[in-house]
Amino acid sequence: MNILEIVNLKKHYAAQKAVDGISFSIGEGNIFGLLGPNGAGKTTLIRMITGIFFPDEGNILFKGNPFEPLRDASAIGYMPEERGLYKKMKIGEQAVYLARLKGLTRSQALERAKEWFARLEMDNWWNKKVEELSKGMSQKLQFVITVLHQPSLIILDEPFSGLDPVNANLIKEEILLLAKKGSSIIFSTHRMEQVEEICDHIVLMNKGKKILDGAVTNIKRQFKENLFALTLEKMTPLSAAPSFDLVRNEEGKIMIRITEGCRPHEALQNLLDQGAAVTGFYEILPSLNDIFIRLVEGTPQKINASL
Repeated sequence: MNILEIVNLKKHYAAQKAVDGISFSIGEGNIFGLLGPNGAGKTTLIRMITGIFFPDEGNILFKGNPFEPLRDASAIGYMPEERGLYKKMKIGEQAVYLARLKGLTRSQALERAKEWFARLEMDNWWNKKVEELSKGMSQKLQFVITVLHQPSLIILDEPFSGLDPVNANLIKEEILLLAKKGSSIIFSTHRMEQVEEICDHIVLMNKGKKILDGAVTNIKRQFKENLFALTLEKMTPLSAAPSFDLVRNEEGKIMIRITEGCRPHEALQNLLDQGAAVTGFYEILPSLNDIFIRLVEGTPQKINASL
């Protein structure tokens, strides 16, 4: 079942088309990457999904029904990139207060807040004020507030901003666990390596339009360029063959591009025939970062894959 369906959504500001006919769907338990350069329309789209803005055209279906902000907002957790915390308020009190606004009783909110504070190693922060927190500590607090009421749909805009590698990994593991338990997650970021690590599916936007939509593994295969890497036991002089071209040779590692119509095992056999002592042979798929740059900038050149 799809928890969210976006159907031909449009939002215009004067002459600017911030969101221009976007459609996609998100299944239950999926981690969904919403990507695009600055000004692509991601924030406007998120604000329509959360009921902050109303679309000019199109429909939003939440759990199969037309989205109603007053009814459905409590089932959504939204962590914006900008800080939305009360600076003078103690963070434990703030977490409980905001959870109650989402429909929890005080005892429920208190119990869950203490559980999350313990899981994210925040126990000794309970009576600190937000203004006393570092950027990374504020980010962890915002994450807790976002997921405390156990929303069905979680929207995370740059959730790792300001976090050191240890805490970034801690939050990443919690995101994966939430998805495993059934929450659907929209993950918006500029960090493509994070998308590759955790997202099942992505949509890439540019200038208000959707320019790419699909499963991460399928997209990477869609843009593959028949590049393969080999590791060698020892350096061996090699030359191109009918089944492949030599692209790069770096200290016992080589990259080849297999000729259209040829199969990998044919290229491998040609290499073995030249005396190559092959210890490893694998396909090189382009990174999402390479694909992102190619599509957004419209660059026609080959993807710059590395060994």
